[in-house]
Amino acid sequence: MPKVMLRRDSDGLLICYVPKKDLEGKVASLEFDQPGKWGGRMVLDDGTAFHIEPLDAPPVFPAEMRASRG
Repeated sequence: MPKVMLRRDSDGLLICYVPKKDLEGKVASLEFDQPGKWGGRMVLDDGTAFHIEPLDAPPVFPAEMRASRG
């Protein structure tokens, strides 16, 4: 499972960075993005998909998380 870094840019968009791949992109979709559940399938603007185990609340950004491909 690669580690990914997530942060919000100046416009409030979620940005994902994968250090081992030197890949950075805007998060185009996130399966769960609400106060009671956050995470799931995350798709970047280039089509790359990852899965983050859903959390009970959104993390405080910037955040480092484990993600699996898919």
